[in-house]
Amino acid sequence: MSKLARKKLILWITIGIILIGGITSLVFLYLPPSHKSIAGTDGTKMKFQTSGDKFLRYDGNGNWKEIFVKGVNLGATVPGYFPGEFPATEEDYLRWFKQIHEMGANVIRVYTIHNPVFYKSLVKYNRDKGENPLYFIQGVYSQEDQLIETKDALGGGIPKSFEQDIDKAVKAVYGDLDIPVNAGFAGGKYTANAGQYLMAWHIGTEWDPEMVENTNKVHAGLPPYLGKYFSATAQASPFESFLATMLDYAATKEHEYGWEHPATFTNWVTTDVIKHPGEPLFQEDMVSVDATHVKAVSWEAGYFAAYHVYPYYPDFFHLDKSFQTIPDGKGGFNTYKAYLRKLKAYYKDLPIMVTEYGVPSSIGVSHIGPSGRNQGGHSEAEQGKIDASLTQDIYDEGYAGSILFMWQDEWFKKTWNTMRLETPADRRSFWLNVLTNEKQFGLVAMGSGKSDQIIIDGKLDDWSKLPADQVKQWAKVAPGIKNMRVTHDEAYVYIGLDLDKTFDPNQSQIYLGSDTQSGGDQPKIEWPNQTLSDGLEDLIVIGKDEETQVKAAPSYDFHRRLYGDYGYWMLPKATAKDKVEFQPWKLAVSLSMTPPDTRSAHPFQDAVVGALKRGTTNRSSADFDSLTSWQYSGNQIELRIPWMLLGFSDPSSKQVIDYSALKTGRTFTTTKTEGITFVPWIVDRKTKKVESSNPNKATLDMKKQPQYTWNPWESVKYTEHLKAGYYDMKDIYAKLKK
Repeated sequence: MSKLARKKLILWITIGIILIGGITSLVFLYLPPSHKSIAGTDGTKMKFQTSGDKFLRYDGNGNWKEIFVKGVNLGATVPGYFPGEFPATEEDYLRWFKQIHEMGANVIRVYTIHNPVFYKSLVKYNRDKGENPLYFIQGVYSQEDQLIETKDALGGGIPKSFEQDIDKAVKAVYGDLDIPVNAGFAGGKYTANAGQYLMAWHIGTEWDPEMVENTNKVHAGLPPYLGKYFSATAQASPFESFLATMLDYAATKEHEYGWEHPATFTNWVTTDVIKHPGEPLFQEDMVSVDATHVKAVSWEAGYFAAYHVYPYYPDFFHLDKSFQTIPDGKGGFNTYKAYLRKLKAYYKDLPIMVTEYGVPSSIGVSHIGPSGRNQGGHSEAEQGKIDASLTQDIYDEGYAGSILFMWQDEWFKKTWNTMRLETPADRRSFWLNVLTNEKQFGLVAMGSGKSDQIIIDGKLDDWSKLPADQVKQWAKVAPGIKNMRVTHDEAYVYIGLDLDKTFDPNQSQIYLGSDTQSGGDQPKIEWPNQTLSDGLEDLIVIGKDEETQVKAAPSYDFHRRLYGDYGYWMLPKATAKDKVEFQPWKLAVSLSMTPPDTRSAHPFQDAVVGALKRGTTNRSSADFDSLTSWQYSGNQIELRIPWMLLGFSDPSSKQVIDYSALKTGRTFTTTKTEGITFVPWIVDRKTKKVESSNPNKATLDMKKQPQYTWNPWESVKYTEHLKAGYYDMKDIYAKLKK
């Protein structure tokens, strides 16, 4: 062989080795390593199984061992996107999987099919984890909107659509799906077989009680469904038969891939199996969906019950005296634990998991729970302690597992007491409204873009590091204020003040009026004898800790417009003072309940959310408080004001709530704003006099006041941090046996 021929041969051998290595790598990626399982009687593989009220894991050595399932729910979004856009990348998933696993969790739950990258990333992450991988529970969404609209689970093609979604989910898990990518849905080519890392199937969503009741009524007399793997019992309602049908279909489809995994359907307190005699709302006790009315007939992996249980909803958690049986050690009662105990007593022969629970870290609050376990109003530190205590309650009551809601904050979420003010709704994901508590349930804080750049600590030195075009400054904006600077991000308007002298809240009080549109009110009480050329919408008050807050102008008070004179008439009639004095910024937390519309009467409740908390946002400080809104140091004051407190319905498109909308009370519309005009003044506490550059009290020209403007945005920047709750959950997981 010639020298040239030998070189060519060596070259081709080398290329062949590289190609074989690449192909081998791909095979290893998409075919998981041998993961010890056990064969059922018909040869199907199993790794998890239920027995009695226990959830078991095969140890690979011939033994089934009881485990306590510890996990978190994982969403598919990051800020700036809605769920159907599935923006999470392999880098995101691998980072999250590592953090979740290191926290001590053994499972993540997903509600629906993710894009192929999720399953590929999970297989890749677990490659070197041996017998200690991170498992997942695969959920399948039901046709929620159609179910609520038709109120019939067995009509309108719903069963067929649900079966199609189940089929897609099974194929996606086993890497055997290729579907077009359509807006709002996961899609693509699924080639990664993640079946060996599946823990269970979890089908459906929280069931609307009126839909369940109507399904049972319309299909009364329907014989129980009898399937190959799952059947309904003789006591099953038509809706429970529907669920048995869907579980049987899921089992049938999975069996084709040679595996069996435990299965369940979603349930929640509203359609639970126990009575809540102190619950005021009829629909919370309207109908039950009973997991014991479905059974696994030849599905060796088994079956379990799953509930979403939050400590503040429904209202019976803080109203029903029949649940006030277990002291909380604080002078009150742990009604959450009492509820868990009653529910577990019912499901004494079936494993039961709480697959959603937790509280959010947010300024906003929307439901009151006993022992301070409210839906919102918690710092990250408070959130973590509550989440850990709820986990302990679930474990102590003999449940098979707890899956916390949730892993990451979700900007797109909405809640009942702020959603009217967030318009247009299709832009919710472009800004972080910290008054909407649903957005901040995560163990991972998805903070706004400047939350790492501007540390609220009363010192303005970090502002100089921002690009000059991102900060607007004005000198000598009012007597006593030599400099004012303003910037913003997706969550806040930031304000920095340099005063002529050291700030002492015992000696002076600072006001910052804000104006975004024509109209508004004069600060007649707050700045007597002074007229502005245009009114104010809101007023930032800076003083003692209990005084510092954002107040709404009387004619721009959304809360009173919605629940007072022009709305639902739940607030007392406005007094003469209410009509001229700027009002505390409030949100409703419970509406009036009056028989016969409700079973019992309960008054309207609201909460002040405009209070500004003094502290620091420095995460490396022992004094860090995620709810911090302001701080002062020497002659400097620093604030961050949530957008909604200034009347914004969508700052990303510069939209504010319009005055014309307020005249109708219950309906809110928006108008575009040019920006925020600020009117600052200082009041001497001793003399009660305003330090004014307008001693003759001539009308103050608002056009000469500092106006902050910005460009609309279509993309967002965000920061990602592990909250205190991450470490609290890590500690509690380490203490739990099994």
